Amino acid sequence: MIETVLNPLLLARVGHPTTQRNCESERQVARRASIENSLLAAIPRKEYRRLFASLEPVTLTFGDMLYESGETIRHVYFPCSSLVSLLALADGHFALEIGLVGREGMVGIPLVLGNDVSPVDALVQGTGTAMRMASAQFLKEFRLSLPLQQALYRYTHTLMTQISQTAACNRFHVLEARFARWLLMTQDRVKSDHFRMTHEFLGHMLGVRRVGVTKAAQALQKRKLINYSRGDITVLDRRGLEAAACACYEIVKDMHGGAQAAPAMHAMRISAAT
Repeated sequence: MIETVLNPLLLARVGHPTTQRNCESERQVARRASIENSLLAAIPRKEYRRLFASLEPVTLTFGDMLYESGETIRHVYFPCSSLVSLLALADGHFALEIGLVGREGMVGIPLVLGNDVSPVDALVQGTGTAMRMASAQFLKEFRLSLPLQQALYRYTHTLMTQISQTAACNRFHVLEARFARWLLMTQDRVKSDHFRMTHEFLGHMLGVRRVGVTKAAQALQKRKLINYSRGDITVLDRRGLEAAACACYEIVKDMHGGAQAAPAMHAMRISAAT
């Protein structure tokens, strides 16, 4: 279930001075939270403020299905501290992760390309915050804002690269190297050495049975790169994990880094202004 954290637009309608001060304080908290998302941080100050008025802070919980394959996209999500997996279905039931979206991106990219139906499942992989906007309002803002268009087109290219590279990786690389790549990509997005994943969920991410997940985790743990116990994962040696990962990680990382250089500068400007 997705929990709404606060709605600045509703709070702003209350006229009491104390309530107005509290409203402004909460609005600033929400604004700072939204800046955690690189795409929102890429928007110039004036347009960002207009965009912010239509954004709603929400909490995404592990296991939430934002939408399923073939379903109409009713909201877009800009993850802040949350993490969302894009899953492709095989034979109508077996799910395999083809993309990973965190604070660098947006869930709902088909809308940017003129399609309001999701071709994949969007499943919350890591509990955390996000900014949500109704699809109709998003399309209106997208048409009005050239900077938003540019940021989203850059991100779409980056996401397409990630999806293509993941497909090749799943076909040609051994499980241990793929697992190391996935751990690094997750760590990059959650900005933490520690996160929690079940065997079942990891199996979906890597396209293997639970026993395969166990073997890969044990291999990395034996090399003292991670600590893994009952779904709790702690990265112990980042450099060692990078060495254990396949080259796909560096390809996606370099693409991601280049796409986010400009948004990082905007983030600093907006932070200073708020």
